[in-house]
Amino acid sequence: MQDRRTLSGAFGRVGAVIIAVVVLTSRTGAYADNATSEQDKIAAGESVYNMRCAVCHGDDLVNTGQTFDLRRLKADERTRFDNSVRDGKNQMPPWKGVLSDEEIDQLWHYIRAHADEK
Repeated sequence: MQDRRTLSGAFGRVGAVIIAVVVLTSRTGAYADNATSEQDKIAAGESVYNMRCAVCHGDDLVNTGQTFDLRRLKADERTRFDNSVRDGKNQMPPWKGVLSDEEIDQLWHYIRAHADEK
């Protein structure tokens, strides 16, 4: 009887270790996927920016002083950004129908990656 309990206890501990490793590995993978996804969005956003925005807002987000400096956007100003891009503001034309929601999201990630205040 003693041998069975020792054996089942040992297998129980090994099983628990295996489960813990699987859980931790899957979580680490999810974090890595999120980081890769974030980097992908930033890179895609840079492409959209260079193609559509740099003419007015400056190369590499460096403003010429003629338009709003996008690096000044704060993390809590996403709605403001989305509305300005879609509907236009002051001299900026509306981009609704030109840029997809995905492209606007990519732009936001690119801008936030280079923002003055993170």
